[in-house]
Amino acid sequence: MEDPESLGFEHMGLDHRLLQAVTDLGWSRPTLIQEKAIPLALEGKDLLARARTGSGKTAAYAIPMLQLLLHRKATGPVVEQAVRALVLVPTKELARQAQSMIQQLAAYCARDIRVANVSAAEDLASQRAVLMEKPDVVVGTPSRILNHLQQDNLKLRDSMELLVVDEADLLFSFGFEEELKSLLCHLPRIYQAFLMSATFNEDVQALKELVLHNPVTLKLQESQLPGPDQLQQFQVVCETEEDKFLLLYALLKLSLIRGKSLLFVNTLERSYRLRLFLEQFSIPACVLNGELPLRSRCHIISQFNQGFYDCVIATDAEVLGPPVKGKHRGKGPKRDKASDPEAGVARGIDFHHVCAVLNFDLPPTPEAYIHRAGRTARANNPGIVLTFVLPTEQSQLGKIEELLSGDGGAPVLLPYQFHMEEIKGFRYRCRDAMRSVTKQAIREARLKEIKEELLHSEKLKTYFEDNPRDLQLLRHDLPLHPAVVKPHLGNVPDYLVPPALRGLVHPHKKRKKPPTSKKAKKAKTQNPLRSFKHRGEKRRPTAAPS
Repeated sequence: MEDPESLGFEHMGLDHRLLQAVTDLGWSRPTLIQEKAIPLALEGKDLLARARTGSGKTAAYAIPMLQLLLHRKATGPVVEQAVRALVLVPTKELARQAQSMIQQLAAYCARDIRVANVSAAEDLASQRAVLMEKPDVVVGTPSRILNHLQQDNLKLRDSMELLVVDEADLLFSFGFEEELKSLLCHLPRIYQAFLMSATFNEDVQALKELVLHNPVTLKLQESQLPGPDQLQQFQVVCETEEDKFLLLYALLKLSLIRGKSLLFVNTLERSYRLRLFLEQFSIPACVLNGELPLRSRCHIISQFNQGFYDCVIATDAEVLGPPVKGKHRGKGPKRDKASDPEAGVARGIDFHHVCAVLNFDLPPTPEAYIHRAGRTARANNPGIVLTFVLPTEQSQLGKIEELLSGDGGAPVLLPYQFHMEEIKGFRYRCRDAMRSVTKQAIREARLKEIKEELLHSEKLKTYFEDNPRDLQLLRHDLPLHPAVVKPHLGNVPDYLVPPALRGLVHPHKKRKKPPTSKKAKKAKTQNPLRSFKHRGEKRRPTAAPS
């Protein structure tokens, strides 16, 4: 039930073009963070806002930013075109997402407000032409923005009026501290600033001292995750590592978890091990990680959101590790050398309509659990989080439970009622598949995928620009096959399905590719009949000799 005293978008004094864009996006009421932040921002106050993942923080700063820019152009003195707003984000994917949201909100004032994202993979020289046109809003990571400032491609000292730092609690943990301090030297003395964050930690307090001036702090009294009526959270104790793989196989192959799902692991090697394991059973999945080109990562997310495939394996080890204070990126804890330090998965990326988040590996920190779980149950949609736990990880699970339930609260992570003995018939298949996924197979799979994605991302860039429909045919969940695949594992005999589940489950079936032409379609419909007739003729008994 809506609060009759809550403030609607139409009561905030917004430009009619912004209101029309909000209507087109289907937003009937502002979220809590939007309702509180937008009026204060329009009053010219600095903001330090904390709100949970998926609560609408991007629009909470984008709407007042656009309103202030439109108002200045409509009522202020005529001045030359210049960059008036700067949006800093920790990852390239978040930069692309922020740019997309700002452009959607500015759909009806695109001639007055121009937005540029300079965090993409293009080199600085190609982005110089974009910055020479002096867009009103520039979005990027601190390192890329600083590079442009140092090369005089971007000048902010005399024009910038608004600074936004999105996902502020991640900037220092990415090692952006030195870049950010150097970047601030290129900004004017007076400007309005917003710091948006999912958590308040020491890094955010340090940023507050650097960036904000007498800010209003919005620490909204809301849970960090949706309630149990929207988000169901379970934990299942697996006695061994083999049990984890066995349970995942049963859940996916028997379609006990339906819809789109995200599988989180803690290392890149584990993500490919899991993908190759699922390939053994003809369960398609794709890996999203920092080794892939930015264009490929964004394409994977886009196709996942469009429903091209239902399972994405993600790692957040690079993003949510311990903060690397006072160090440059890459000098912190041991990590995958080839991964992109500005690539993040667990935080901020907007996956659409995720039905389930499966923590195949226990999150390294309670905060990591919050951000993983925030990928589902967004925008009032229901969701499920299932966490696999080994007996040795019970203490870490207790810390997560403590954060979720608070002082004296009821347990949030409910036990997942699943009897492992019911799927013991699948165990030999699981062992067979695990033996096939060797370290050599994992290395070959990583190398093969990187080579293919680089080819798709670079050499075919021009072709796909001219033929956008063909881009939709490019898939990221095709089998890598460096491990030996045994075809019989792709089928589930009825006798192996637990009696309690027969009639309720629908074993996972590999999606069929549509025929490419009428001729192929005709052949596909005729071949089975011909082969059946041919087999019948071969088996017809011959007449006995007279």
